Amino acid sequence: MYYSYPFYFKKGYSRVMTVHGMGEVSIEPDTASVMVEVVTQNQQISMAQKENANQMNNVIQALLQMGISNENLQTTAYAIQPLYDYVEGTQVFRTFEVRNSLEITIHDIDLVGAVIDVAIESGANRVSNIQFMLKNREEHDQLALNDALRNAQVKAQMIAESLTISFDPIPIKIVEEKRDEIRPFRLFAATEDSLSTPIQPGQIEIKARVEVQFQY
Repeated sequence: MYYSYPFYFKKGYSRVMTVHGMGEVSIEPDTASVMVEVVTQNQQISMAQKENANQMNNVIQALLQMGISNENLQTTAYAIQPLYDYVEGTQVFRTFEVRNSLEITIHDIDLVGAVIDVAIESGANRVSNIQFMLKNREEHDQLALNDALRNAQVKAQMIAESLTISFDPIPIKIVEEKRDEIRPFRLFAATEDSLSTPIQPGQIEIKARVEVQFQY
């Protein structure tokens, strides 16, 4: 927080107080995005591609059968690269690697663990990323911004009372400085007794900061 007072004013000019306000909203996510990959290797590039395609098709069919719709499945990357070993300083071809990445959007947080399990059981061999999101993000952004504005007004009121001055509570300038988002999550390995991979999404924290100027 900072505030400033000009040392002198021309006649008719108002004095300006500048404060910073902060607001924060914590909310449980309602949407998840999971990235799964099928990675295959074979010394024959055509075989590596064929094996990868078969496994990824199995993954997609299994996800469709459990109720994930086509529009919530998106291929995000497909790459083929040769892999080499180095023997006594010499590069020696080892195999071809094919990597196919599929992004799965899940609108029921309780199904995240089950979706991962189904993907792995049907052919995916890597889970590279899990993100938690909000469907109505703008609504929560506005709540955090409103909190930040109220916080700035409370600070201005405290300053005015401390200095025994009056101020106009209607701001003359508002600048949104920054909006942060923290999306923590924890992923636990499945145990033999568990029905699905346990996922704890935590809460999304949306923070807003504003600079507000008041006349006094």
